[in-house]
Amino acid sequence: MKRIILLMIIVSMSAVMSFAQRDMTVEESYLQESIENMIIREQSRVNNRDQKFLALELIGNAIERGNRSEEIHVTLEYLGLEGILNRSSEAGRLINNFPDVRRETARQLGVLGTPEARDILLTLIYYETEPMVLQEAVKSLGDIGLDDNGRTISTIAWIFHKFHNTVPDNLLAFATIEAIEKLASSGIRNQAAVELLVRIADGPYIPVVRNRAMAVLETFRMGS
Repeated sequence: MKRIILLMIIVSMSAVMSFAQRDMTVEESYLQESIENMIIREQSRVNNRDQKFLALELIGNAIERGNRSEEIHVTLEYLGLEGILNRSSEAGRLINNFPDVRRETARQLGVLGTPEARDILLTLIYYETEPMVLQEAVKSLGDIGLDDNGRTISTIAWIFHKFHNTVPDNLLAFATIEAIEKLASSGIRNQAAVELLVRIADGPYIPVVRNRAMAVLETFRMGS
């Protein structure tokens, strides 16, 4: 019954969004966003993978229209930490662990691009264990850019070394290279970034990953 009600709300929301193409007053715009946030919140809490992906699709549409409300941040934080910090079990079995949902959440946080989104990603990386989620989170940190206290690069370095010293992952290494390259455009060319690139270039990775690391190192050298 709850899913049917949610579906009816979503259909109604589609009509509202079509109506919203005309110029709206501030009050109408606020009401529209409030309804949208309510639907997203409720949809994300349904303990079903497909429903959560629908919530993420709605979030993507909301962000594209400029909705960067606190509720969007709260919902993305909930989805990003679900299954690793927010855990639900039945008969001793974890029932809300959806790594692909967390991966898409990490991507949406990068699109959101706010300092608050970056903080959520930094927390997610600390607790996450799935490489595919971590790859997306590292990419998103590169998209958002530097913070003032250096947590971004230190967290990327920490998670890279964690896998490098146990189970080296080519995709995570490549995501690390891309993030460093993007962060370099914001001015970061510090020792930690250089060390990461050297470890990858000399590490147990496939040639395309090692060559990419060497290419970025060369751009650092040419720009110094």
